[in-house]
Amino acid sequence: MAGASIETRFTPDKITPDEITSGKIIPARSFFDTNVLVYADDKAAPAKQRKALDLVAEHRLARTGVLSLQVLQEYFVTVTRKLQVDVRIARRKVELLAEFDVAAPEVADILAAIDLHRLHGFSFWDALILRAAKQAGCSVLFSEDMQAREIDGLQIVNPFR
Repeated sequence: MAGASIETRFTPDKITPDEITSGKIIPARSFFDTNVLVYADDKAAPAKQRKALDLVAEHRLARTGVLSLQVLQEYFVTVTRKLQVDVRIARRKVELLAEFDVAAPEVADILAAIDLHRLHGFSFWDALILRAAKQAGCSVLFSEDMQAREIDGLQIVNPFR
């Protein structure tokens, strides 16, 4: 899996989104859910847009950002349909986002996501994101959609709170 062998940076057990974006701590290897990336293009939500842009820039610079093929696909569909981003611009943004480590799920990951869905009640697609983040060695998952909590050592953080 892409990026699975890269050393994870250590951070305190419980961190806040402000600590991450303020530069007070070294960014942890972090997985980006689709919604955070979409907000980077959402001019209708300027505060969330600024926070999303700052997070993406920080993790790009630190080389600690991770996403998955699923996230790239969902991003493209969402920004072109909901935000009316031109297809050529959206394609270029997918190219740029693909400079992060990109996790590609295998059959075992899909089966593990089904188990997460079954055991914890996550939607299958959220479970697949959780599995990808964990397999890629992330300690943080940025998502607005999932309830902030810890799952098997992976801290889910809503960066907009």
